[in-house]
Amino acid sequence: MAKDKLAKKKPNIFQRIGNYFRDVFGEIKKITWPAPKTTFKNTGIVLVAMLVVGIVIFGVDSGLHYLFGLVMNLAGN
Repeated sequence: MAKDKLAKKKPNIFQRIGNYFRDVFGEIKKITWPAPKTTFKNTGIVLVAMLVVGIVIFGVDSGLHYLFGLVMNLAGN
């Protein structure tokens, strides 16, 4: 019975750290990186999307600011 407990003993901290980094490097090797052309294309798409969303938010903010100004002017008179 005592031998079973010793056989199933957890690895020490250094072995666990070594196993962790071995697994990490094994997973990094599986990564497929996109080509530079694809990366630049995706970057352009993201920048255009950010610009469009920024313009939409600016428009909504300006419109609500204008409407709020109208309401405040009506309430003040």
